[in-house]
Amino acid sequence: MRLEAYWGVGPKTAERLETELGTADAVDAIESADVRALVDAGLSRGRATRILRRANGGAGLDALATDDAREVYKDLVALAAEHAVTPHAGDRIRVLTPLTDRDEMRARLDDVEAARETWRGLNADTRTAVLSVFDEHAGDSRRAAVRTALALLDEGATDGVFAELAALDRDALDAAADALQYLDDDGGGVREGADAKLDRLRERAATLSALERDTFDVLEAVRSEGVEGTEAFREAFVQYVASEADVEPRLVRDAMAPEAADAADFVSTTLRDLAGDVRERAEDRERDVVADLRGELSAARDEVEAAVDTVSDLAFHLSLARFAEAHDLTRPAFVDGDALAVEDARNVALAADGEDVQPVTYAVGDHELPGAPSGDRVTVLTGANSGGKTTLLETLCQVALLARMGLPVPAERAAVGVIDSVVFHRRHASFNAGVLEATLNSVVPPLSTGERTLMLVDEFEAITEPGSAADLLHGLVTLTVDEDALGVFVTHLADDLEPLPEAARTDGIFAEGLDSDLDLLVDYQPRFDTVGKSTPEFIVSRLVADADDRAERAGFRTLAAAVGEEAVQRTLADAEWSE
Repeated sequence: MRLEAYWGVGPKTAERLETELGTADAVDAIESADVRALVDAGLSRGRATRILRRANGGAGLDALATDDAREVYKDLVALAAEHAVTPHAGDRIRVLTPLTDRDEMRARLDDVEAARETWRGLNADTRTAVLSVFDEHAGDSRRAAVRTALALLDEGATDGVFAELAALDRDALDAAADALQYLDDDGGGVREGADAKLDRLRERAATLSALERDTFDVLEAVRSEGVEGTEAFREAFVQYVASEADVEPRLVRDAMAPEAADAADFVSTTLRDLAGDVRERAEDRERDVVADLRGELSAARDEVEAAVDTVSDLAFHLSLARFAEAHDLTRPAFVDGDALAVEDARNVALAADGEDVQPVTYAVGDHELPGAPSGDRVTVLTGANSGGKTTLLETLCQVALLARMGLPVPAERAAVGVIDSVVFHRRHASFNAGVLEATLNSVVPPLSTGERTLMLVDEFEAITEPGSAADLLHGLVTLTVDEDALGVFVTHLADDLEPLPEAARTDGIFAEGLDSDLDLLVDYQPRFDTVGKSTPEFIVSRLVADADDRAERAGFRTLAAAVGEEAVQRTLADAEWSE
């Protein structure tokens, strides 16, 4: 297969991969999502990840219909990868994409849940030991995998998802581990320690080569013995070399140059030839040792390959299990109807940053979760600024994407229907025709394909004038209903959208006042079938209270009169009372 047939592999990238890996190995690296192989070949990690995502999950990536949806996806896989137990497991997580088959989603959820149950059952010391094993033997080689498997077994990791390791032939793995320890990664050479005789031959060859490089030092050392005459010099030379290089004197005599031009030529030529002879013997010995080690490895080939696959999958699933455990994620229920419903959902990205997140219950479509209305395909979400509306949209996007990837979601319970495409559009405060056109080009086509689309659109009115925005937004809501899609539209123009289609409702988020620090108090749980209020009197109250300058305070008092002086005074009094 031509490398350029893969998305993102142009002529220069293909040439680099062919040069560094060869075409067959490059194809294998792409098909097996081997990030490290592509990085080692010279690609940046980001580029390698993008190529592998497309190669192994291109259809799933098509579900990410907008840049904002893709950003949420990238944030999720990056967050999950933080819990990887090995670099390779992290790479596997980073190339995860939304799945297109529900059986595959359920199968991955089964694997993650099984790993999570095993992880929960380990005490703190065993968890630390397991992580240390993965860290100590981190690597993609067969040697690392076999060593990891044996070390985990030594730690007593044999239950739950570790049972597959316990089922391997321990004796075969021990033999393979010895062979892999000494064979070079390409299997063509032997490391030090594999064979004592080979090590001695290599050491002798290295010593003889060093003596050859120091010919004149050798000459001086031999002559310092006070020898006279050619024969006496030669014999002293034989004894000196035999002692320095730990070789038999007869080997030195056999290598002596018979027709040397002078003493220096005699010493240099003899040492060079002798070093060559010893190297040849070392190479012959190395071939024999390699053959023996390969034989041991061949006998355990099936167990080695099983260990490689088992360790890789184990690290991958344990990493995802640790991600799920760290963020208290829950298995979603896949339903056949059109629905996205969450009970006590949390924005996992905010929670990971240490933010205090209020769980929210919300739903669109047909579902059976308690606490939220069922049957409305579209909701119009209204309410206070800084009221968490955008966060709720992002949370729903996180739930939809994690479920599509076959991963647990940040909610107490969740029901997820069939969602072919996710259109997430954050508020972008750019007021020009180009932004409007680009936005419509990104959010409308997915609705018109006939697939089941989830629309999550934030403050559409921020990109065009209010009158046109209301008309366009009403059209989007109507189109979402007509196309049997699901949608949540955040807006401050709820009154201008009436009447909504029958399958749509309006929900609201309410600010409840100011605390003693004059910070806005918001109930982030939407109230269903209710238009939320922006409650500007709270903001004006804070400005009045914070104004140090008399003129500024007078100006804000004028605004207070515009929004309702009585409401502002009541808000200030409540804030003072709460102190």
